[in-house]
Amino acid sequence: MPVEAVVFDIGNVLIEWNPERFFDAKIGEDRRRALFATVDLHKMHDAVDRGGDLATVVQDEARKYPEWEADILIWRDHWLDMVGPTIEPSVTILRELRARSVPVFALSNFGRGTFEMSVPEYPFLEEFDRSYISGRMGVIKPDAEIYRRVEEDCGVAPSGLLFTDDRADNIATAASRGWQTHLFDGPQGFRARLVAEGVL
Repeated sequence: MPVEAVVFDIGNVLIEWNPERFFDAKIGEDRRRALFATVDLHKMHDAVDRGGDLATVVQDEARKYPEWEADILIWRDHWLDMVGPTIEPSVTILRELRARSVPVFALSNFGRGTFEMSVPEYPFLEEFDRSYISGRMGVIKPDAEIYRRVEEDCGVAPSGLLFTDDRADNIATAASRGWQTHLFDGPQGFRARLVAEGVL
């Protein structure tokens, strides 16, 4: 089936997302390892990606762990500092697809407020033809519901969508619904796939 639209995840596809690296620089690797072993900060952030307020979610988590409170609040106070840098070759791919009139969509686990915070820093986030942001939708990948809503809204059959994401579980759900998929392991491999599909 020909590719009719390309669907991008954002984190670790277009923008690096590695909070551990930031915390290592901020509090040291040993303390970061102990913190992340005690507090599941990524699971905490799922609530933000489902539409929760960043400050409220982080503050609520920090209150559960008084001994780690100051460290947990770093996630609130320095959230944008944890994001990035841009994966420039991926942004180039996005823009090349647009130049060829290939529809490009975003499908990302991203909070409402955190997405709005990120746009001034990463203006290409506004260059998609359609953006499916989990915080706005109230559901996160890999829940099948978010994929169903994309199908319902975008006007492209599942078999015409080519979706790239760095997480195998997110890819697996898309594939189970008939989407074409590419497990992102770097821009070079993704570009090669798009060339093979005839869209670049």
